[in-house]
Amino acid sequence: MRGQLYYEGIMQMITYAGDEYLTGDDIADALLAYSRALGDNERAEIVEIPIREDDGTEASAKFLIGPASQIVIRSVSEQGSELEDPELVARLRQATRNVEAPAALPLEAPANVESDLD
Repeated sequence: MRGQLYYEGIMQMITYAGDEYLTGDDIADALLAYSRALGDNERAEIVEIPIREDDGTEASAKFLIGPASQIVIRSVSEQGSELEDPELVARLRQATRNVEAPAALPLEAPANVESDLD
């Protein structure tokens, strides 16, 4: 669930495909880290994040991130409420870890092989 916190200070402006999108610090950092991990592994994903429109309203934007992504994130001074989505940030961070160090699937012995452990 997205929450808002009154914020006066630095937020993050994402430049992507020639457009700019304002979002919260943690969201931008998690998006950038996931994009790097996907790019390193030659994979791509679509990720939707909350953004703030020029008029101050909250909306969402979808980003195709991966090897060809050219994302720039810069700090900007803003007044208002910082966009936060702790659940999204946690999912992106977990997805980044999964891409960087995928969990090994358990190996199963072929059905016709007898175990020496009996």
